[in-house]
Amino acid sequence: MIPTHIGRKLGRQGILSVIALLILSTASGCNQSNTNQGTNAQQLPSVQEAASTPLTQSEKTKVVTTFLPIYLFTKAVAGDVADVKLLVPPSTEVHDYQATPDNVKAIATANVLVKNGLGLEGFLKDTIKNAQNPKLTEIDASKGIKPLNEISPVEETTKEEKDHDHEHAEGNPHVWLDPVLAKQQVTNIRDGLIAADPKNQATYEANAAAYIQQLDSLNSEFQQTLQKTPNCTFVTFHDAFPYLAQRYKLQQVAVVEIPEDQLSPQDVQNTVNVVKKYKVKALFSEAGVDNKLLASLSKDLKLTLRTLDSLEAGQTDPQYYFKAMKANLETLETACK
Repeated sequence: MIPTHIGRKLGRQGILSVIALLILSTASGCNQSNTNQGTNAQQLPSVQEAASTPLTQSEKTKVVTTFLPIYLFTKAVAGDVADVKLLVPPSTEVHDYQATPDNVKAIATANVLVKNGLGLEGFLKDTIKNAQNPKLTEIDASKGIKPLNEISPVEETTKEEKDHDHEHAEGNPHVWLDPVLAKQQVTNIRDGLIAADPKNQATYEANAAAYIQQLDSLNSEFQQTLQKTPNCTFVTFHDAFPYLAQRYKLQQVAVVEIPEDQLSPQDVQNTVNVVKKYKVKALFSEAGVDNKLLASLSKDLKLTLRTLDSLEAGQTDPQYYFKAMKANLETLETACK
């Protein structure tokens, strides 16, 4: 039988091959001993038909995840019993992501889609529509989590910044940066995978329990460490840390609400004003951002510029979450002393 993916679109070579096979069949008395020669273009399933075909016992559930933290959690729960893929490359900023044809193809042939939710994955709506996969099961990892509607406080630079397309109308989506809320996300993913693939329930439950235990330990470590620095106020240039700040009694002041490669002069002046207004102890940049203005600004303000990782880019090993979060904890402890 011709592989399924060829049936999506027969090229010139495929058509000639089918004609040749028909001629050979007529000349030899329609030899049917080789089943690979009995498939034609009309018999090949479409992308949508392939996606809706029931799984056999030997096939793994096909799971697609949106961006890195959701992939880390899903892979931790699924282990090796499901095939877990990532839509947004791990080095790519999710806020500005534009879907690709490969994303459409991945969703069209998937059984399950896992997303963060809370309006973060703006590219998803049209991508799912274009994939035309009526059998797709969607898991919202933030289901049941009460979002923070505002960061307290936010210092926008201009009116245009306030009206920016990336303002999160459904609340701040960065819930994965709070280890306690991350536990809820892992639980939601576990329950969704069990519903979609009940034969592997025991594996999903065991894997989720092990990961949640690590999240509990991480939460305890954050509590014990940051209770020594209560009410520490820090400035970020990405509104990614309000859940973490609220959990451990810190105060984030976001000067720019989304990550920016380069700050404007107005951003710089606004940062100076914020530092004076809130008696800021720490200034944090985004991982991977090389901004000379920030380095110069930190010297002028006599604050050491450090990096906090929002985990929107990084390594695809599920243990990377703990590595990055512990590095964030060390940075916060040092900066808030």
